[in-house]
Amino acid sequence: MDLQQISDRLAIEDVLTRYTRAIDSGDWDVLDTVFTPDAAIDYTETGGIAGSFAEVKPWLAENLPIFPRRMHLLGQVESVVAGDEAEVSAYFHNPMVLPNPDGSELLVEFGGIYRHTMVRTGDGWRSRRLHEELVWKRGL
Repeated sequence: MDLQQISDRLAIEDVLTRYTRAIDSGDWDVLDTVFTPDAAIDYTETGGIAGSFAEVKPWLAENLPIFPRRMHLLGQVESVVAGDEAEVSAYFHNPMVLPNPDGSELLVEFGGIYRHTMVRTGDGWRSRRLHEELVWKRGL
């Protein structure tokens, strides 16, 4: 592996980390540094929507706060880089807390694979396509 390959992998992993931290913290504008403006995002397997980045970003901001505590864990990242494009797969575990009307809490968990198509831009690597593949869920 040469220095460019190492650099690309680290930069791609940084994009994945920014994505999960933005989702977990609710800092939605950070997603502008994750996705290309024309990105397509598909969350349908986990009960969400599929649409353009412009459609999905406000949907996230409106819907994810029902889970006041969110936390991602990423692992087993595979990046297959070909020039200025990369196919990226990253395992994820995403537990979230859902408050119940009686004051108790329900722990909801999703496990799966984030499948990104990333492109190298003037601002670094960005996701042009994200498909959230559900492998398992618990709590719903």
